[in-house]
Parts: sequence; C-alpha cells; structure tokens
Amino acid sequence: MSAKLRVTTLGCKVNQYETELVRQGLQRVGFEDCAQGDRADVCIVNTCTVTNQGDVKSRQVIRRMARENPDARIVVMGCYATRAPEEVAKLPGVAEVVTDKRELPDLMSRFGVVDVPTGLDGFSGRHRAYVKVQDGCLLRCSYCIIPHVRPKLTSRPLEHIVDEVRRLTDAGHREVVLTGIHLGHYGVDWNRNKPREDWTRLSDLVRQLCQLPGDFRIRLSSIEATEVTRSLIGVMTEYPDRLVPHVHLCLQSGSDSVLRRMRRRWGTRMFLDRCRMLNEALNKPAITTDIIVGFPGETEAEFRQTLATCRAAGFSKIHAFPFSARRGTPAAEMPDQLPGDLKNQRVHQLAELESELRRDYFASLVGESVQVLVESDRALVRLDGSESESRLLRGTTCRYAPAEWVSEDPRITTGDLVAAEVSHADAERVLVSL
Repeated sequence: MSAKLRVTTLGCKVNQYETELVRQGLQRVGFEDCAQGDRADVCIVNTCTVTNQGDVKSRQVIRRMARENPDARIVVMGCYATRAPEEVAKLPGVAEVVTDKRELPDLMSRFGVVDVPTGLDGFSGRHRAYVKVQDGCLLRCSYCIIPHVRPKLTSRPLEHIVDEVRRLTDAGHREVVLTGIHLGHYGVDWNRNKPREDWTRLSDLVRQLCQLPGDFRIRLSSIEATEVTRSLIGVMTEYPDRLVPHVHLCLQSGSDSVLRRMRRRWGTRMFLDRCRMLNEALNKPAITTDIIVGFPGETEAEFRQTLATCRAAGFSKIHAFPFSARRGTPAAEMPDQLPGDLKNQRVHQLAELESELRRDYFASLVGESVQVLVESDRALVRLDGSESESRLLRGTTCRYAPAEWVSEDPRITTGDLVAAEVSHADAERVLVSL
C-alpha cells in the first residue's frame, strides 16, 4: 500500500512553490496525497516567521498535525524552522527540522527520491502556477527578519526556469507568477566581477519567457521600486498580451523619515517617479503595494504623509499591516513602540483610503479590454428552483481586478483565459462582457 502524504504551507508564494516541489518529488517514489479524514504517514509543514503571528500559526499547525496523525513522521521546514530550530524540534511529533531550503534535495533523497525534480510539472489545485526564480535577500531593512533566515542570494539557472514554465503551460496553467525572496535581484549573484554589458537581469529572464509559445500570461510578484527599470518596462510594452500590466511595488511607508528608520533604500520621490514611468509607458497599469502601519515612533504627521503618498501613487490595492516587532531586528529595540489600538486605528484609516482608490481605479477601466483568468464557475438557479443554463463566472483580470460575468457558453471552463470588456465597476470588482 502506498505511503500517505499530507502537506501544509504557511506564508508566501515561495513557500508554496517549495512545498509543491517536495510533494512532487515524494510522489516520484510512490507517496500519495492523504484523503480528507485519513491519517498520513508523513506530514510536511512549511512554516513562516515574517511576523509573530506566523510563528504562532506554525506551532498551531504542527500540533494539529501531530494530534490528527499520531503515527506520522512530521518534517518541518521554512523560515520559522530556520530561525528557531531548537524550539521547533521540541514540538510534538516533529521528527526532522530542515533549517536551510538548499537542503530540500537532500531531504527528498532521504525518502528515496533519486531523480530529484529541478522544477514543477504542474501546480496542484491552482489555476495560476508560482515559479520560484531566486532565493535570498541582502537588504537589512530594520523591521525584517527574512534576510537573517534566507541570507544567501541564489538565482535558478535560466534554462531550468524556461523548461519549467513550458511544462506548466503545457499542463494547462494559463497564468505563471514569477516569485522570489527578492525577485528583482534575479541574476545579481552571477553578475559579480562581470562587466555591466554581460550582466543577467530580471528583464532578460522575462523576455525569454515572453517568447515561449502558447496561450498564457506572466505576472510578477512583489518587486522593489528601484528594480522597475526601463529595460523591464520595455519588456512590458513589447509583450502587452503576455506580461500583465500589473506591478506590486513594496512601499512600506509613505513618509521619508519613517523610510529612513526602516533603512529602506529610497524615498517617496523616487517611488512616485517609478509609478509615473509605469503610467506613461503602459495603459492604465495596476500598481499595488504593502504598507506597514504604526512603525516605532510614527507620528500623526508621518502617517498623514503615508496617506498622501498612497493617494499620489493611485494604488489599486494596498496590503496594510500593523507593525509586528520581530525579536532580532533593530526595529524591535527602537523606542516609542506604538500601542496596538493606535496601529489598528491607522490600519482602518488606510483601508478606507484603499477602498476609495480602488473604486476610482476600477471605474477608470470601464470600456477597457481586459484578459480574464476564469477561476470559478457556478450554475445559476431559476426562481422556480431549477438549474439555469446560465452560469456565474468569476476570475481575475490582467490588471488584478476581480471580475464577474454571466455566461451561457458551455465552452468556457475554469482555467481558461478569455478576452472581455469592462462594463461596470465598484470598489470590490468589475463586471465584464465577452
């Protein structure tokens, strides 16, 4: 009888990619996914430590795995495992702690995997596939623990990534999301001691992927504003139907004084200049961001500056987080830590601004042609209770706007890319017609 495997992932897209890589490796030696309610022989838990809550959730998942699978071999990997391996090893049921993601091939070989995968053949349960292209971060932002647990820059060979994207699109994935711990540093580890004209950049990788045949689109995950180069924008303008007009730029604060305390590498003027470059080169690009609210010492005036910068950037989505002090980072030791109720109040204020900006951006898309990835399909019910031939379809546009429409076309299925036009919009979604 085949061994049963259960995997659980917390945290970022990179973690989700790495979990899927291990899962597919173990499937090569006969492991099968554990059905709901069954007990697993092996459990893989991929943890997160970006916030204190990430640690808490990781411990909760490990304990639940041990409780529900009392005879399982529990293997814990991920950033929490790297940051606190002794703490993880003491949790119930933990048989092995993987402290370095570069050890994943060794982990798979210990389970008997001889032909260790260098990439994915598909992405289970997802219409969009994540592709990890690099690992590691060299920055030392004062609030972030990740450079301490993933310090070494490593770029994947370009040919491995190209082959993987070809396999994923052949398997039916119509959106590929390029991700990394510091995506914009793809190739940086190769460029040392090379003349500038021989450097490999993210734009070089993206251009090669854009030239692959097939019906699919490419999206970039988080990127630093300084890495939105003219070369990268040039690829976006050269392949508008392949590389989506959406960029997630990490701002973190819209106050220059807070950015300095965060040890960020630029100010708001440069950030807004990159937003301007994108808007001038592309047709109504979606620009999304992350904001940390309530950084130590953040004054009311500094928070107002963040609101003003967000308004000037015209973000279509803002991921707002209250500051979480991570032990081992300089920000955790800074004076003037703000109380939780004030941080929550400011998160709420930022959310209100986001709703306004989102509504304005979605309204600007009315009449625009968009490409939609179909992600759900639900039959509509007539007033008499019978099932209608019409279906409510939902998906995500190329500009990262949730989309809905009603269709009677049976040829459209989940996972398809369809061309549509925006007919209506509110703060939550756009309605489209085909």
